[in-house]
Amino acid sequence: MRFDVVTLFPELFEPFLRVGVTRRAFESRQVDVRLWPLRDFAEDNYRRVDDRPYGGGPGMVMLVEPLERAMAAVRADRVAATSSAPPPAVIYFSPTGRRMDQALVRELAAGPGAIVLCGRYEGIDQRFLDRHVTMEISLGDFVLSGGELPALAMLDAVTRLQEGVLNDAASHQQDSFSDGLLDCPHYSRPEVLETVNGSQPVPPVLLSGHHAEIARWRRERSLALTQQRRPDLIEAARRDGKLSRKDEAFLSSLPRV
Repeated sequence: MRFDVVTLFPELFEPFLRVGVTRRAFESRQVDVRLWPLRDFAEDNYRRVDDRPYGGGPGMVMLVEPLERAMAAVRADRVAATSSAPPPAVIYFSPTGRRMDQALVRELAAGPGAIVLCGRYEGIDQRFLDRHVTMEISLGDFVLSGGELPALAMLDAVTRLQEGVLNDAASHQQDSFSDGLLDCPHYSRPEVLETVNGSQPVPPVLLSGHHAEIARWRRERSLALTQQRRPDLIEAARRDGKLSRKDEAFLSSLPRV
């Protein structure tokens, strides 16, 4: 799996590629991340990659020509490395794109990678987007200064789903959204936490050793939290037939909000 990242700020990625549980995947190139500094493809003395927008208005727009040269270099390098590979997806991060969720992350994690464009300023000249971009992605209904942070989020989410990246393969299977619901609460030592407001013990069922009861407790806590904070996910799980009779009975016992 290979990701080619075209960015004005490659230095934002370099520390990320050397830390955390995903580091092994990047160092071994199980997930091969290659950084392409966009200013390397500017041809004037000022290494300009942006200019004023036609029609007036605030901000600057990223120029087509440096991006075209960067795209040509990336594609040529990929062909030289894997001549038989199909053309990669080209991802652009934009508030107008498809919202990133776990379903999209799984889709990307099962693929061969992509070329990733990190925009800045008011955005990228639309003619370049029309020619090259195959997928626009948004982190949510808010605006960031550029595409680097969404790219980092995507790389982390995709990489942790690769085989062998996490120490326990079951870790991501129990994450929020993996089964359409939010994750349940988790506890560790000490067994009883002493605070100024009194003692806070770990829920007794988690100490029981009864695996079926623990599994049911976790399922019910997941259902309750999802119903409280994301009832839309409960409705989606219901439509998809992912709720059992026990799940429905438990949900019906919860107090109405």
